[in-house]
Amino acid sequence: MAAASTGRASPGRADLVEMTGFGSNPGDLRAWTLVPAGLSRNAPLVVVLHGCTQSAGDYDRGTGWSELALAEGFALLFAEQTRSNNPNLCFNWFVPGDVRQGGGEVESIRQMIDAMVDAHDLDRRRIFVTGLSAGGAMAASMLATAPELFAGGAIIAGVPHGVAGSMSQAFERMRGAGLPDAAATAALVRAASSHTGPWPTLSVWHGSNDGMVDAANAEALAAGWASLHGVSAPSSEPFGGHMRRVWRDKRGKAVIEAVIIAGMGHGAPVTARGAEACGTPGSFMIETGISSTRRIAAFWGIAPQMASASPAASMPKASEIGGIEAMINNALRQAGLLR
Repeated sequence: MAAASTGRASPGRADLVEMTGFGSNPGDLRAWTLVPAGLSRNAPLVVVLHGCTQSAGDYDRGTGWSELALAEGFALLFAEQTRSNNPNLCFNWFVPGDVRQGGGEVESIRQMIDAMVDAHDLDRRRIFVTGLSAGGAMAASMLATAPELFAGGAIIAGVPHGVAGSMSQAFERMRGAGLPDAAATAALVRAASSHTGPWPTLSVWHGSNDGMVDAANAEALAAGWASLHGVSAPSSEPFGGHMRRVWRDKRGKAVIEAVIIAGMGHGAPVTARGAEACGTPGSFMIETGISSTRRIAAFWGIAPQMASASPAASMPKASEIGGIEAMINNALRQAGLLR
């Protein structure tokens, strides 16, 4: 059956339109889309996955993805969880059947992507996926189960693919307990598909004070994907008192970045002020003076590069920055990358 638009707007965003008929939809998810008027042929597609308790419209309003898509000319696809699947509207990243290639929620999202690309003549070489928290964990599973589909991904306060197979294990990993080392994390990704080609690029974001998903998960993601890409020894770059590390391949291309926001709790970094303004601060949308949306899109090459982050009004103290470095070193030791 061909995909169709219902004409219904998503709660919270009048310009997101529901797409139906995109496939068998084994994961029983909903799909919301934004296609800017006059979008050029072979435009990029960004797939966006919300966090727990959120709708597609909530997440879009907070992060400003529609705002950026309209300005820069790319299409958006928001997968949305249903309460019949998860009462808290979390993507089921810890349910094996939902993160296994060809089934469950990952297959529903793949079907949505295929329908969007075909319906709007989008560029299959420039498909990207991003998400927050449970959506970030599901983005990790999309990158693992369908790496050939994506040019890049971005995971905010998320968890690596395949590290939990039950609710109890999910909570352990969220606390930073029992995370695999870099080689094992990479092996879980490799085992999720038969992919033998190049791997997508990856942007990882996390708050140093995240009390819901420990920042050790960010380190596990970065370390595992560095192993996949065969890169090591990241460079640290100025980032307004926060910490940004970049891993580059032999040609000098940035294939992984990891950004730790000093003092930030659980949520996506957004800002409503200055030249970087994008989105609206709110629940799990944290005003930091930095737009993760703009900077992730710039890392992917579908939006202009931003200047190095300016020190925010709540500039971290030296002791806080030292705390970030200590947290990173501890996570690297857990991952077996530092003695």
